[in-house]
Amino acid sequence: MAPWILFTVFAAAMQSVRTAGQKSLSATITPMSATGVRYVLGLPFAIAYLLYLVGTDFGVVVITAMQTAAFVKPAVLASVAQILATALLIRVFRYQNFMVGTSFAKTESIQTALIGTFFFAAPIAFEGWIAVVLGVVGVWLMAMPSRNQPWQLGAIAAGLGSGAFFALTSLWIRQASNSLDQPIVVAAAITLVLVVALQSILCLTYTSVVTPGDFKKIHRLWPLAVFVGATSALGSIGWFTAMSWENPALVKSVGQIEMIFTAVLTLRFFRERVRLSEWLGVGAVIASVVMLIHYSAQ
Repeated sequence: MAPWILFTVFAAAMQSVRTAGQKSLSATITPMSATGVRYVLGLPFAIAYLLYLVGTDFGVVVITAMQTAAFVKPAVLASVAQILATALLIRVFRYQNFMVGTSFAKTESIQTALIGTFFFAAPIAFEGWIAVVLGVVGVWLMAMPSRNQPWQLGAIAAGLGSGAFFALTSLWIRQASNSLDQPIVVAAAITLVLVVALQSILCLTYTSVVTPGDFKKIHRLWPLAVFVGATSALGSIGWFTAMSWENPALVKSVGQIEMIFTAVLTLRFFRERVRLSEWLGVGAVIASVVMLIHYSAQ
């Protein structure tokens, strides 16, 4: 099995757990502050990972990357886009249940394919498109509200916007990482550290100015906050590495296996009922992932 698939599955597992933690945090603090928690408390783990990979060359590789113009611009754009995407995703939780809220943002796979094809010179083959579309159909089935639950335009807009910004994040991360003259794993780790460092600064500044009272709330919830930071960093290691390795559209499509992990969390921890359409969606997502694994092995 291709290494990027293993990194993607690991990232999806970590993301589903981290998102569950962020849902709990968002009940107490604002979406932007909950977003900041994952970056600020995830940064030490990202730095430790890069130190593990490069050792005493840490300063050299970071400074060299910062002096590479082709790296800095997409890295900065990815930082901002991911903040907006995460904040919108957290806002979705306030409209729908955990499963449905997460599903709306999962249009990012097909948005990544479309944006990548037309604006980033990152097209995918016909077989890849079939798998991507099948995965989106699966997500659509999982996102359908129940008969007594009307569509909420605010949730749809926030979910689609989150997916679009996540798509741009993925493409800019790949662009930044591939601009570095380093092995894929190291380049992805460098990109992760610098992106998360900038995100931490932006989120801390925002919370300090707009909602400073959230700092006390976060302190009271520090075990959950550290958990969110750690799982976020682990998930990002997987995502950044996989997207540096392979077309982000395919990575995000395989990453939809996260919905299966989300279904388990929905049943076991949030005690929310999973409907037949959602189970059909799970099946479509699994079929999409299997197709992509077969496609990547060719």
